[in-house]
Amino acid sequence: MPHFPVNHPARPLYRVLSGLIGVYILVFGVWGVAETIGDPLFARTSTWALGLRTNLAFSLASVIFGVVLIIGASRRSNLGHYMNLIAGVVFLVTSILMMSVLQTEANFLNFSMSTVVVSMLFGLILLGTGLYDKIGPPERAEAELERRKHPVADAHRR
Repeated sequence: MPHFPVNHPARPLYRVLSGLIGVYILVFGVWGVAETIGDPLFARTSTWALGLRTNLAFSLASVIFGVVLIIGASRRSNLGHYMNLIAGVVFLVTSILMMSVLQTEANFLNFSMSTVVVSMLFGLILLGTGLYDKIGPPERAEAELERRKHPVADAHRR
């Protein structure tokens, strides 16, 4: 089982960060839907919203992802932890796949290189916030702190 820090002191900052990314994605999606409302779903036009190229399908997906991220950031449970981990992986995988088909007809989400870069950055940030915003009982956090202060661990720090 992987080790995720429990009750990290910067957890509120990570939640705010993932919430801000969710708000940006939601605003981008709404703006993109407003810009592409009459276009076909997978159009390959030169439509831009907030500095990123988009089409109606990508804008609708962004609205859904933005709402999901905002909901995950607003919950005080481990739901946000798992949502951020999954969203980070989805953003990273999507950006790599879209970068591989950037100049082809398979670019059905109408990505540009700037969209790929922003998607990778959001994926890395969401993955990082997902790694450090796990919530657990105070006893478990205290046990982790004691394990870090173990004499054997102190010997390895020197």
